[in-house]
Amino acid sequence: MKLHELRPHPGSTRDRKRVGRGISAGQGKTAGKGHKGQKTRSGDRTLPPFFEGGQTPFHLRIPKRGFVNPLRKCYTPVNVKTLEKLFKDGDEVTPEELVKRGLCAKGDLVKILGDGEITKKLTVKAHAFSRSAREKIEKAGGSCEVIGR
Repeated sequence: MKLHELRPHPGSTRDRKRVGRGISAGQGKTAGKGHKGQKTRSGDRTLPPFFEGGQTPFHLRIPKRGFVNPLRKCYTPVNVKTLEKLFKDGDEVTPEELVKRGLCAKGDLVKILGDGEITKKLTVKAHAFSRSAREKIEKAGGSCEVIGR
């Protein structure tokens, strides 16, 4: 087979639609755009999918309730039993280490919670600690350090 012998499979290609070429062509006169209106004009801007022809859009019509605090801090929780499982005695636990081990996403605020038991001496650096988590880590001989954002 040579390059000049290549052909598409029969039936896989179609002729392009030639609009506005007379009534007998099937797409004459209005070229398939109907009569008048915003979408019939050439060069008109394209409309966003939520546009409703000037009617008040749905996202503005529906009622809105409650309050969303834009300054809310959202923490990713990590339990001490997870630290017990994933870290060795004497390790330093930081948010970067937790990201490496897939426990949180980069840039997340981390809060250590006290579910489970811990026996290893860990140095834990996080954005927040629960009281029970702090007690368990310090009881095991480790230390807790609160880091800023």
